[in-house]
Amino acid sequence: MEINEKTTGKDKQIFYPAKSQKSFKGPDEWFTGDVQVDMLFPDNETAHYSGAYVTFQPGARTAWHLHPAGQHIILSSGIGLTGTRDGKILEFKKGDCVWCPPDIDHWHGATPDAPMTHLVITGVLDGKNVIWKEKVTDDQYLGKYGNAK
Repeated sequence: MEINEKTTGKDKQIFYPAKSQKSFKGPDEWFTGDVQVDMLFPDNETAHYSGAYVTFQPGARTAWHLHPAGQHIILSSGIGLTGTRDGKILEFKKGDCVWCPPDIDHWHGATPDAPMTHLVITGVLDGKNVIWKEKVTDDQYLGKYGNAK
């Protein structure tokens, strides 16, 4: 079923069937390793946030980045890692949620030995939901992993 904007207005619900939104491989300039992004819903004029499932294969991770309006991360399978510039890494499991406040440089990804999928709800501010930066080095990812637990 297609989304029909003509029959869905401000006074009607909008239905986004499974797999009706963009699905793409995480671009090499923003991710290390094999990452799949499956968009679930876009932001709109009332709700300034979007949602996506992001699946990371073992060892895969984002580059450093920040979200101008913040991001909620909800782990749906596997074990996730998220790190900040101070070198701290948080390990989180299925059902755990992480709030990343606006303007905090961070990365997130899978552990070295298992895949991970999370749901992200990402805020949009002035038309931007993410600002990408340099890639996370192996030392930043692997060198600190022992301190994650």
